[in-house]
Amino acid sequence: MQWRDGGVLLARRGHGESGVIAEVFTETRGRHAGLVRGGRSKQLAPVLQPGEQVEVTWTARLEEHLGAYRVEPLRSRAALVMNDRLALAGLNAICGLLAFALPEREPHPALYARSVTLLDLLGRTDAWPLAYLHWELALLEELGFGLDLSSCAVTGAEDGLAFVSPRTGRAVSAAGAGEWAGRLLPLPPALRGQGPGPDAEILEGLRTTGHFLATWLAPALGDRPLPEARARLVALLSR
Repeated sequence: MQWRDGGVLLARRGHGESGVIAEVFTETRGRHAGLVRGGRSKQLAPVLQPGEQVEVTWTARLEEHLGAYRVEPLRSRAALVMNDRLALAGLNAICGLLAFALPEREPHPALYARSVTLLDLLGRTDAWPLAYLHWELALLEELGFGLDLSSCAVTGAEDGLAFVSPRTGRAVSAAGAGEWAGRLLPLPPALRGQGPGPDAEILEGLRTTGHFLATWLAPALGDRPLPEARARLVALLSR
């Protein structure tokens, strides 16, 4: 068995004295692990970092085996984010959530393309936090936990939407919320793709997407806690 594909390195862990098991989000085969022999060497260690764009050749005797990777670097993002604490936190949050949430060996080409685009924004523009917020929405949608922010769940109105139901994930207008407003999650314009997306709105939006990542997605994956990298990113953005 052998195939070749491009992808983003998500995570690595040591294996034996010198090997590394690398998890790569590939374009056509989804999140896929493989053994990199000599992965801790001075030559390969810098390549096997989260967020690096690589080309991998996977070989195994049988398809269900772990298999071995031969890794070739395509594009390094480390130089752009290493001196930017916020961008580095964004990179770790993206890779951490993908490694956490994606089912193994299941292709997600649309999410892959969106993830590569977002990673390429890091260190290049200050607008990436807004793109990250929309990426979390897309991640929920891709994995079957999409929110319905098109109209009010109570009145059916498409205007004046201000909240999201924490139970159903549907939008609620200010008029429809009534006395329940204090129990609902915020729906800032930035979360609906409206307006310039100031920091305060991005943080409100992340509060909402974070709720559904933690209460919808995580329980479906065995109720594991969300990666700490996401909490670190939100904490840095809050400053």
